[in-house]
Parts: sequence; C-alpha cells; structure tokens
Amino acid sequence: MSFGSVGPIDQSLLPDNIRNGTPEQKQAYTSALGFEQMLVDQLSSAMASSASGDGSSSDGSDGSDSSDTGSSSLLGGSDPASQTYAQLLPTALTSSVMSAGGLGIAQQLASAIDPAAFSNASTGTKR
Repeated sequence: MSFGSVGPIDQSLLPDNIRNGTPEQKQAYTSALGFEQMLVDQLSSAMASSASGDGSSSDGSDGSDSSDTGSSSLLGGSDPASQTYAQLLPTALTSSVMSAGGLGIAQQLASAIDPAAFSNASTGTKR
C-alpha cells in the first residue's frame, strides 16, 4: 500500500482498523503519516545539524570548544563529498523509519483528525 508522499508501507505494519478500515479512516491515517514523516524529518535534520559541528547550538553558544582538535565535523570533513553525504543522512533516516511503519503516533493522530471515523474502531492493537 502506498500512502501518497509517505511511500509504500508494509501492510502487516498497519493497525488492523486501518488495514480493514473505511476510506475515511485510511485518509485520516494517511494525513497523520504525512505529519509523522515531517516530524521525523525535522528531528533527524536537527540531529544531523547538531552532530555536524556547523557552529550553532541550541544554547546560543557558537559551538566552539577549547578542546577542538581541528576536525570540522563529527559526520565527516568539509569537502563537497562529505557535505553531500551529511545532507543525505536525515533523508535516509526518515525514509527508513517511515518504511518500517513510523514512530507509532499516526494512529493517535488519525483518531484526533477524524474522531467520528474512529469512534467505533479498535485501539489499533495487532492480532
């Protein structure tokens, strides 16, 4: 099954009430997966940015450290190939997490998006 921009997801990873659900439930779940994908992408981008030594940090400091030995990045050097590789890591992480079914919050989000569609649905536990 393909969920729009989220990509294909193994049917066995979907909750029973989505796999066998109504079109409204599937649409709400698709929207929730889209949001979850954006969330995972933002988290993985922030993680890669903090590990890349780009000179910024969340505490407002410039990221410098007196024990710095001159390496420009934890994820590689400053050459173009290393920079390209570092830019691909968040996308690869996001794709991997989402193709494995996501973080598991899409079911809760879907029921919040369309409570009427999930009012008689199960809690999403797998058999």
